[in-house]
Amino acid sequence: MDKILEALVSSSHPLTIKRAIVKKVVEAAEKEVTEEQCQALYRLTARLILQGEDTFQQQVGQQVQEAYARFHRDEFARFLSKEFVLGLLQQGYGSLDRRDPAILDFLHGCLRLLLSCPAVLELAPLMQTEVLRMVCERPEAALCAKLAALLTDFPQCVPRDKAAVLFCQQLVRTFAHFQCPVGQEAELRRYVTQVSRVATLLQGIWKVEPATLLPSLQEVFAIISSTDPSFEPSIALASLVQHIPLQMITVLIKSLTTDQNVKDASMTQALSRMIDWLSWPLANHVDTWVIALLKGLAAVQKFTILIDVTLLKIELVFNRLWYPIVRQGALAVLSHMLLSFQHSPEAFHLVVPHVVPLVQSLQTDGLPTSKAFLLQFTELIHCMMYQYSGFPDLYDSILEAIKELPKPSEEKIKFVLNQSAWTSQSNSFASGLLRLTGKSETGKTGLVNLGNTCYMNSIIQTLFMATDFRRNVLSLHLNGSNTLMKKLQLLFAFLAHTQRAAYAPRSFLEASRPPWFTAGSQQDCSEYLRFLLDRLHEEEKTLRALQTAKPTVVSANAEGIGDCAAHSVNDTLSHSHTEPVDAEGDGRTLVERMFGGRLSTSICCLLCHSLSEKEEPFTDLSLAFCPSAPQSTVGPCQGAVNGGSENLEGPVKEAQSVERPAIEPALSLHDLLEYFLAPEILEEENCYFCERCGSLQRAERVMRVVTAPEYLILTLLRFSYDATCHVRRKILDNVGMPLRMCLPVHQHHASASNTAAVSSSSSSSMVQIDSPESGENLAKKLKPSRREEEEERLTDTGREGGIKGGRSGVHLVPYVLSSVVMHSGMSSESGHYYSYGRNMSGTDVCADATSIANSCSKNSETEAGLNNSGQSESFTASQDVVECGGQSSSEWFLFNDSRVTFTNFQSVQNVTSRFPKDTAYVLIYRKQDIGGQPGGTRGTVNSSKFNGEPPLHKDLMDAITKDNKLFLQEQELNARTRALQAASASCSFRPNGSDDNEPPGSCGPSGGGGGGGFNTVSRLVF
Repeated sequence: MDKILEALVSSSHPLTIKRAIVKKVVEAAEKEVTEEQCQALYRLTARLILQGEDTFQQQVGQQVQEAYARFHRDEFARFLSKEFVLGLLQQGYGSLDRRDPAILDFLHGCLRLLLSCPAVLELAPLMQTEVLRMVCERPEAALCAKLAALLTDFPQCVPRDKAAVLFCQQLVRTFAHFQCPVGQEAELRRYVTQVSRVATLLQGIWKVEPATLLPSLQEVFAIISSTDPSFEPSIALASLVQHIPLQMITVLIKSLTTDQNVKDASMTQALSRMIDWLSWPLANHVDTWVIALLKGLAAVQKFTILIDVTLLKIELVFNRLWYPIVRQGALAVLSHMLLSFQHSPEAFHLVVPHVVPLVQSLQTDGLPTSKAFLLQFTELIHCMMYQYSGFPDLYDSILEAIKELPKPSEEKIKFVLNQSAWTSQSNSFASGLLRLTGKSETGKTGLVNLGNTCYMNSIIQTLFMATDFRRNVLSLHLNGSNTLMKKLQLLFAFLAHTQRAAYAPRSFLEASRPPWFTAGSQQDCSEYLRFLLDRLHEEEKTLRALQTAKPTVVSANAEGIGDCAAHSVNDTLSHSHTEPVDAEGDGRTLVERMFGGRLSTSICCLLCHSLSEKEEPFTDLSLAFCPSAPQSTVGPCQGAVNGGSENLEGPVKEAQSVERPAIEPALSLHDLLEYFLAPEILEEENCYFCERCGSLQRAERVMRVVTAPEYLILTLLRFSYDATCHVRRKILDNVGMPLRMCLPVHQHHASASNTAAVSSSSSSSMVQIDSPESGENLAKKLKPSRREEEEERLTDTGREGGIKGGRSGVHLVPYVLSSVVMHSGMSSESGHYYSYGRNMSGTDVCADATSIANSCSKNSETEAGLNNSGQSESFTASQDVVECGGQSSSEWFLFNDSRVTFTNFQSVQNVTSRFPKDTAYVLIYRKQDIGGQPGGTRGTVNSSKFNGEPPLHKDLMDAITKDNKLFLQEQELNARTRALQAASASCSFRPNGSDDNEPPGSCGPSGGGGGGGFNTVSRLVF
């Protein structure tokens, strides 16, 4: 029979005749055939299948073999002996190489004919050994696919136990050697199908024998982390990722990122190659694993790897967005890489040139998924342009391309950026030692205490929260200058954009510290604020004068500036061009426009009724406490003039044993302001020298605000000098702080009859820098006589015409609270400063300035709006406004040196009730326009698209980028040092205790009170 069949298939007869004869041969299989005839037919069919000259011969061989094997299975089992199979796998067949896929196809077909036959089990050990040998020889994808098909149908041929682990590891290495064909799409599809079939085989083995999974994944990492330049693993490894259980992400990433044996170069290679896997079609979860590894590296602070890989691969990831089949995963990875890369715009700017073409393509490609994808993509772009504003030349074309698409809200953008930063990543992968020091959840930056510098930190934070002032400072063009304003601009830029939780303002401290301030000692924040504003004001005036006159010698003639300012001005003129700050062209400096007001002082002789007026500028009003009011002061002789610890012995301790009830404060800011503006009788030792009378006379002095500042700074004079004990005692009275208030402002109209008697003068400096007792001197000047009624003052028509006539033009200017500096302690020489600040962008929440003005106007009929009956309305607008205006948990912040937390206005109001030694010291109110928009010079700022913040100049951005990169490197170094320390010694840690019950100014349990109760240990100002 075999001879007939062999002659037939090789003859030249017509195909139809051949098919008919083959059919007869197949039908004859049912008949009894000798063992010898069967073996001959099996040998012939094997030769036809493996070496047939054409498809017809191969088909004949398969048909005959299948028919005879069905009816003569035992004979076929003997034909498919171990020797025959071993020869095929090790030597091939005739001219066929043993690596030819046809060999495996033939064996696969033979085994199917012996399905459920004991012969298969007999062949299994041989097959297990041979398939392991085959994968060790790194077969091509086509052969591996044939092997995978065979092993899928016959799992008993898969190696077992330890051999299974080795088989999986070798199969993974075989994956790494697959070569993707460069040709037609059909070839690529065939290649992807082959790889997917082998990956499915591995998945099946992992399920049956879970012990093989982890070694396989370790092998994957070993391959992709190899730094051998002569070998580049295939991205076909990406097909394995979709078969790894997602619940293993945490365990595997922790194992990888915390393994001290994994070098940075290896991790960089591994991450880069995983990102390359995004190009592999149909592979699910690649993006999930890539993002998990990125987060894991951020959690253990390996920022160098993240920076290098991001800059290296960001453009490749972006290019994957052009291919719909891998687009969604690529966008997820791109979003994470860009949003987390917040220390520099470098990564984003690498892809900026490609944004517009991609947007245009997505808008016109007509794919159903493109619209939704475009919305996600543009949201990402808006977030990045918000993070790195100030590049209109780069962003204009992008904004034009996406102008019709919706923009995310500013709140959403801030949330996304805050959650995505490397320093915001959860540290669940790291040990307890590796604690991140990124920004707090507020997104605000603290200031490092450099040794008793809380006075400066609190003032800087309040100025930074003065929105208009901050924006104007950041918008100045001061490239290359060495002025104090340039240093303040740089400090503000760092507070806004650094990734550090707290910034150390060493350079600014050295430049701004008054000459009489001893380094490292305790100082008065109000005195520092006056000096700082005066320096900035005089510096700008000097620069303008020098730019106009261009003299060869610079003289620092303003009090308080000194040689340091003159030196910085000289440096500025020598090395840079500084743009004048006067954006409105009215000749005023920035400090004048933001904080400058004018105060008129009128003195009327009670004998001849002559009137003298003097008008002078001010940047803050110092409000004294009325001597007749009950005051809670420190006991006799408590505190130390030169600092040091406060003594709580004896009667002082007794006096402090009673807690204050949390009740409404007896005093309000209105009371202090009313007392400041109240008429004062000059008599006895304070008599006024009247030029008309030519002698000392009793007189009345009245102070009026004639020009309201944009930002009203109010300093509460809490420190009074005790001549008996030679100490400055602190007044602990709780002063109510309204969220909104109105300031009476007088329009100055001097009558012609009094012109000759009126003398006007203006100080040459915006702020007079006095000694530390200057506030007390002012308080003494404002202190009235103890006489409660003065009949002559009330009945004198001439005086009344002179003083009250000037009040006829009173109008109430609405203000809203912007920030408060608190002093925590019992004296001016000890304690601690911290501050509260408020977000003030856009229209103020819950009430606009119109409602304040309307409420204030109800009291405008009273004298200057300051009688007691109008207190609650004039100065607080309404209780509803107060309650609603400050309750947002994201509107108020507590700045306590390095620590920044959310708070609310209720906490600001009640802090003194809860912690009696923590009292308001400096308050800053912001003027409101009638239309509801905050006052100021907002139009002069080059606002951004979102929150009005000016774009950073290049030198500021470069400085921040450099420092952010340095910070990430410091974090990484510190993390590694701590990890090495943890590995070399076992340490026990206690969890951080909650400080919810400590006062905001407290420095923890060991630092003592600062208003935290009457039995706490006092501390110094630091």
